[in-house]
Amino acid sequence: MLGILFRSLSSVMQRMIDPNDFVVLQDRFFASFNTVDPTLLGIAALATALASIPAWRSRHELDVLALGRDSAIALGINYRSRITRLLLVIALLVSVSTALVGPVAFFGLLVANLAYALIRSHRHILILPAAILLAILFLVGGQLMLERVFAFDTALAIIVEFLGGIVFIILLVRGSVR
Repeated sequence: MLGILFRSLSSVMQRMIDPNDFVVLQDRFFASFNTVDPTLLGIAALATALASIPAWRSRHELDVLALGRDSAIALGINYRSRITRLLLVIALLVSVSTALVGPVAFFGLLVANLAYALIRSHRHILILPAAILLAILFLVGGQLMLERVFAFDTALAIIVEFLGGIVFIILLVRGSVR
């Protein structure tokens, strides 16, 4: 939904402002893996490391949380507190990635579902490293393909959003069939 919002705002702005100013604005609205601010890299690495530590330590609790609210509470997990902490970690990680490259819709959905499909397990000790490696592979491989095959004619974020949208539709259709 945010991708659609940014595209709509982009379309409105394109009609209202000078074309030269619009090019600058468009670079801000869409994710760009080529224009990462180097001054933010250290802060982003520190924030990512600090957020990843509690996420990795709670990997066993994530398995219990995946069983559902009632089961997690019955097994001794403080459900509300744990979910709140995990959402804060997720918000921090998403804000770091958005600050570095801009909004990339569907990337997490795409990587997480592919990790679940490849690993065929719901144990987070296996899923988390697989998802991290897949994310790195997609970003580096996608950027390499754009540089060598497409000669930068398109943005990686557009390809990720396209593939992520297709996966999202497939998940919706499969969910309605079940």
